[in-house]
Amino acid sequence: MKLFIILGSLNALIGVSLGAFGAHGLKSKVAPEMLTVWETAVQYHLIHALGLIMIGLLCKLMPEASLLRTSGWLLFVGIVMFSGSLYAMVLTGTKPLGIITPIGGVAFLVGWLLLALNVWRDSSL
Repeated sequence: MKLFIILGSLNALIGVSLGAFGAHGLKSKVAPEMLTVWETAVQYHLIHALGLIMIGLLCKLMPEASLLRTSGWLLFVGIVMFSGSLYAMVLTGTKPLGIITPIGGVAFLVGWLLLALNVWRDSSL
């Protein structure tokens, strides 16, 4: 689905921008452990942005795989909830936001599992 390639590309852009912001803008403003949290958010953001691009390409190869689209949406939700909650926690200092992070992590896990199941079930690949 073209939308996942666009979402993946835009999220890669955002992830690179936030990585640069963390390295240059936050370095002297937050505690080192919070900078590590920021770096984790960026790392997962970028990995899953690439996953979205890959899912978009696979949607072209496997147009009947409805769970493939679900896996793309789960990766997108995971970026928002996992990385987004970590970014917000670092910027605001509100540690209870970390409660949201595992929900995003589960979305990532289920998204990758659905991707594997779709590819495994498709005999054309």
